[in-house]
Amino acid sequence: MSFGKKIYFSLVLFYNESTKKGDQKMLIERKKEKEILNNAFAKEGNQFIAIYGRRRIGKTFLVKEMFKEHFAFQHSGVPPKEDKKLDYKEQLDVQLKAFANSMSFYFPDVYDVPKDWFGAFRMLYSCIAKLGHKRKVIFLDELAWMDTPKCDFLDAFAQFYNQWLSLRNDIVLIVCASATSWILNNVIHSSGGLYNRVTCTINLKPFTLKECREYAIYRKLNLNKDQILKYYMVFGGVAYYWDLIMPNLGFEQNIDELFFKANAPLKGEFNYLYRSMFKNYQGYIQIVEALSKKKMGLTRDEIATKTKLSKNGYFSMRLDDLESCGFIRQYHPFGKKENSSIYQLTDNFTLFYYEFLKEPPTDENYFVNLMDSPKKRNWEGRAFEQVCLENVNAIKMALGISGVSTDISSFRCQADEEKGIKGHQIDLVIARRDQIIHLCEMKYSLTPYVIDKKTYEDYLYRIPDFITVTNTKYSVLPLIVTPKGLAVNSYSNYFVNVIDEDDLFL
Repeated sequence: MSFGKKIYFSLVLFYNESTKKGDQKMLIERKKEKEILNNAFAKEGNQFIAIYGRRRIGKTFLVKEMFKEHFAFQHSGVPPKEDKKLDYKEQLDVQLKAFANSMSFYFPDVYDVPKDWFGAFRMLYSCIAKLGHKRKVIFLDELAWMDTPKCDFLDAFAQFYNQWLSLRNDIVLIVCASATSWILNNVIHSSGGLYNRVTCTINLKPFTLKECREYAIYRKLNLNKDQILKYYMVFGGVAYYWDLIMPNLGFEQNIDELFFKANAPLKGEFNYLYRSMFKNYQGYIQIVEALSKKKMGLTRDEIATKTKLSKNGYFSMRLDDLESCGFIRQYHPFGKKENSSIYQLTDNFTLFYYEFLKEPPTDENYFVNLMDSPKKRNWEGRAFEQVCLENVNAIKMALGISGVSTDISSFRCQADEEKGIKGHQIDLVIARRDQIIHLCEMKYSLTPYVIDKKTYEDYLYRIPDFITVTNTKYSVLPLIVTPKGLAVNSYSNYFVNVIDEDDLFL
């Protein structure tokens, strides 16, 4: 048995034992990602792994829990200081001093601060070379922060890998970055010195509702599905935010403690989040703010008009960055493909910020006192729709079509009296390859949702109008997603398929 395979089996045994003891929360989730990392560690030869995903998603935790006993070296870049205007030499000096501190931790005899990144990586390799040929992990976290202006970081890093690490058979190099566009452009899809060097990539996604429920059980939060759904409407599946939930408090109390109290830990999270992920973050915030005011989303031209940002390559890069980080999504209205992209804000936390925190209240019990208010109900409706969009795979599973290829879109049409068409807005359209279309209605309610006569009559027009406007030949079926299902009455049988909260947790 090779050394790599021995390590692989030891890791599997380690995780099985940890699961029995309940020591590690990440064992509940990230099964696919753990398998990828295990397999990479077990393979013979050099491995270069790039992990990306939005900040707070759990990239660092995953790597540390997987390989903490096998690190030969690890280092994280220093976040930029917005309150300090440093020139490029000072920024480089901050990063190199931090790198030297990490070096001295793993190699106590090394304490000199390198003059540049070429010297830094030369120093690191000279130390790594003395460790023998036992399989080892080098972990460089928040790589984008190290790449300060005029510092030649990428050239030095490429040389470090190409001239030294790539010639060894005992190295697993793992790099992470929250600045998704940076790692995609400069590492994964590099056209320079790192071209085609990455052997494995992981795009770490937010947790699903099912995974959040498993984590809530692990942490003994004693949350039912209604409460988990509420927290998901605020936090989405971002691991860091779920870590802050206090089990002795109710949902509204927790939200007040985390956002509205005097020293609330997430009071300044919005600005920190965007500043830490994007250079010149103000333009990014302008875009998400414009999108926060339009539930269905905006076209590229509409975003440029509302933000007054120039429609240049940098504008396109901002949109791509936000999309790759999961803050917005790009989709085509049903039946339209060419030049019809709509951008929609999809990040739960950002939606919550613009609804309640953009102009922060002074009431420290704001969310408790907001209970059952129209403002909160309006937010719940929109946030629930976003939860459904994030968990479309669960909806497909509940419909029994998880293996069927689908196209996810929306539909909107203006009223046309001459053609007898009423105006419609449908936020979720699931078009199946087997020529069936589901027009999905999403309604948040903590009691069975009641279809009254007016609502029923409105729904009756949707399918024929949809067929007329789109000229589709597919079968079109109504679908409703509502947490407690439908109240049974003379109109409820209209919906062929009803998805409840149990289905969303599949």
